[in-house]
Amino acid sequence: MKPEKETERPPLIPIKGIPMVKYFAEIWSEVEPFEPHPDDLLISTYPKSGTTWISEVIDMILNEGDMEKCKRNPIYARVPFLEFKVPEVPSGIELLKKSLPPRMIKTHLPIQLLPEGFWNKDCKMIYVARNAKDVAVSYYYFYQMAKVHPHPGTWNEFLESFMTGNVSFGSWYDHVKGWWDKRKEQRMLYLFYEDMKEDPQREIQKVMEFLERPRNDQLVEKIAHHTSFKEMKQNEMANYKTIPTTVMDHTISPFMRKGITGDWKNLFTVAQNEIFDEHYKKQMEGTTLHFRTEI
Repeated sequence: MKPEKETERPPLIPIKGIPMVKYFAEIWSEVEPFEPHPDDLLISTYPKSGTTWISEVIDMILNEGDMEKCKRNPIYARVPFLEFKVPEVPSGIELLKKSLPPRMIKTHLPIQLLPEGFWNKDCKMIYVARNAKDVAVSYYYFYQMAKVHPHPGTWNEFLESFMTGNVSFGSWYDHVKGWWDKRKEQRMLYLFYEDMKEDPQREIQKVMEFLERPRNDQLVEKIAHHTSFKEMKQNEMANYKTIPTTVMDHTISPFMRKGITGDWKNLFTVAQNEIFDEHYKKQMEGTTLHFRTEI
């Protein structure tokens, strides 16, 4: 028998060089050949970049603001997570097999791992990117509470792992740049978390236009309110509290922790910030992609 600690905190397993949660890697043979329907909508982000937020926004748009319809199931059942598999919870593939198109499908996969069908079928895609410093902090706390990850170690150790891409789903830099470079080839809306925080109504309107929905200012206001951090944190169908505590332990850190921009200032030391900025500059050299670390 394996010690309990090992089964709780399995090591990451690389898929084509990208570190992945062990359980996700184990069903890769089902994920890679997945064939979407042309009407499916793909929601993609690097982890801890506003995935649940944008998913709830889109679900509300598609259900024309009907709160009851949006509470029909937890968010992970309404928007199946393609590569997801953990003990005691249906996998993303299982949920997708039971759903009829058009479906909303969530992924954290970098572009090189996304099943070919999404490109071939010209599916609509919405990508949300968040600044690296806030992602690193949020991911550190998430690693602690989501026990399918290895133990994050100290903040300094985790930050080093994040910078080198030795975390689940690999390099943040490669992820955001890869999807950014692909945006002109696909029917893709590329959004920024910081823009969503700054002016939720404006960004919700962008999503509605992308989904070819008629302008409706009242609906935009309703969605902005319902998908605010305060509302979503209290929404049992959005805050992941229905996931078993063996998988996500909210007593360690809540899934919805702060939902702000600039929280990195509470954890980064001056020295860490200088090292990170230098590394960031090298990694992002030559790209037209720019982020705000505060608003």
